[in-house]
Amino acid sequence: MKASPEQKKKVVIVGGGLSGLACGKYLAEAGHEPIVLEARDVLGGKVSAWKDKDGDWIETGLHIFFGAYPNMMNLFSELDIEDRLQWKVHKMIFAMQELPGEFTTFDFIKGIPAPLNFGLAILLNQKMLTLPEKIQTAPPLLPMLIEGQDFIDKQDELSVTDFMRKYGMPERINEEVFISMAKALDFIDPDKLSMTVVLTAMNRFLNETDGLQMAFLDGNQPDRLCEPMKQSIEKNGGRVLMKQRVKEWVLNEDDSVKHVLMANGEVIEADEFISAVPVDVMKRMCPEPWTKMPFFQQMKQLEGIPVINIHLWFDRKLQNVDHLCFSRSPLLSVYADMSTTCKEYYDEEKSMIELVFAPCSPIAGGKTNWIAKSNQEIVDATMKELERLFPLEIGKKAPDGVGAKLLKHAVVKTPRSVYAAVPGRNKYRPSQETPIKNFTLAGDWTSQKFLGSMEGAVLGGKLAAEVVSAKAKGMKTAGLKKINDDIMAEASTFSGQGWKRPQKMEDESPVVFGAGYVLEENDEQQLMTIDPEQLTEMDGRSQATKDAVQEAVLNRTR
Repeated sequence: MKASPEQKKKVVIVGGGLSGLACGKYLAEAGHEPIVLEARDVLGGKVSAWKDKDGDWIETGLHIFFGAYPNMMNLFSELDIEDRLQWKVHKMIFAMQELPGEFTTFDFIKGIPAPLNFGLAILLNQKMLTLPEKIQTAPPLLPMLIEGQDFIDKQDELSVTDFMRKYGMPERINEEVFISMAKALDFIDPDKLSMTVVLTAMNRFLNETDGLQMAFLDGNQPDRLCEPMKQSIEKNGGRVLMKQRVKEWVLNEDDSVKHVLMANGEVIEADEFISAVPVDVMKRMCPEPWTKMPFFQQMKQLEGIPVINIHLWFDRKLQNVDHLCFSRSPLLSVYADMSTTCKEYYDEEKSMIELVFAPCSPIAGGKTNWIAKSNQEIVDATMKELERLFPLEIGKKAPDGVGAKLLKHAVVKTPRSVYAAVPGRNKYRPSQETPIKNFTLAGDWTSQKFLGSMEGAVLGGKLAAEVVSAKAKGMKTAGLKKINDDIMAEASTFSGQGWKRPQKMEDESPVVFGAGYVLEENDEQQLMTIDPEQLTEMDGRSQATKDAVQEAVLNRTR
């Protein structure tokens, strides 16, 4: 039911990523007046994309849509853009580490329902696990199917590796499946990833017949997904404004939000306010009085994980499959030839490979801080790995002795992407409703069952809209999520110290807003200012570059 004229609220939503746009869409449909404020000149946040000087699209990440994404699928249906999803054959494709250039698959047979189709796909594969190993893997997963989410949530204190060893799963399941799965789900190695993440995904995939079927968007995300969301908001009386940088939340005496103060000095007032920014950005924006509240102190236990998305353009068409591939490489997660899988990028003569480089930092289980490396170093490491995986097409072992030539590349670094789902973090994810009477949280890092993902972002935005809509009607909300005992026990010692405060940056880089970008010197300078640990290893850079970055940081903070 729509809000009556008396119940209608003006709602400011800070952040024009998927969560903020979804929140705005559902609020507008509920009869409210949302105003989505996006700091950048492009919508989408972690799914944003832009054109380079040659007119080629650069994407923040390699984004795949799963059949087990109910809120995302509903969104496509509601926007009447379901035809923009390019569904691929229902299978999973893995590169064979021990047989370079070869692949193996989990094939889901049409007509067989879940979970039998998943089990049969694994049983029919003869290259990854032996029959005894497959049988040994099944029993530890049965409680997930029987007890459901309660069992899944209880495993958050265990890493994937810890869970395997606790329940006697074969070590090879880690090498053959879990490494690929962990890096695809959260860009983290299994010894660092919470088992709750893997079980949550597996539970959806096992319970939905088409849950693991994958689709690519038929073009760039801003035009093909974000624009329809924007049009829906505007059609129903809302607004979406870009290049609108919020400086701070200005508070009333009771700590509720009075208005938002923009970087240009403008004041925007509203009845309700929603933050749809990443957790690391929200920590920097958090008003000082709120930092002492146990609810907001939970955010200190959460942080975004670094990830790198690489685009490689080659001079010829490589042998490829029209699908997502799991590389099972120490450096790479998943990849796809976008010149084959995506309609807008289709090219019969040349390949454009998009790869996820992970893990790329110690927090994710990596031994190298790749965010601090130069773009060329990252490309060189990637090409070396591709030579190993595809020796007949790339590198000196190719029939012509040269292999495919790399024409150009783009390295998109997102220093703080989805929240790092390391063991023990799930309990600190806050509810959308907050102790502040007119302030609500959205985002994939807030409490919802789909964790950090596009699906989680859409659901987080939808839940935030439901909080505002319910309060406007005087209805009961889901309430505040219980705060963990360790946070409450330390409440008396809380202070505002240790929080990353906003920095004055007139020409802010996308990385300041939690987004990804092909970093240039100015972007690195700003990253060093707000998040210096990301660039602590400046290996491969000249001393002059290091000195220039450090001097710029000092100038900004003086």
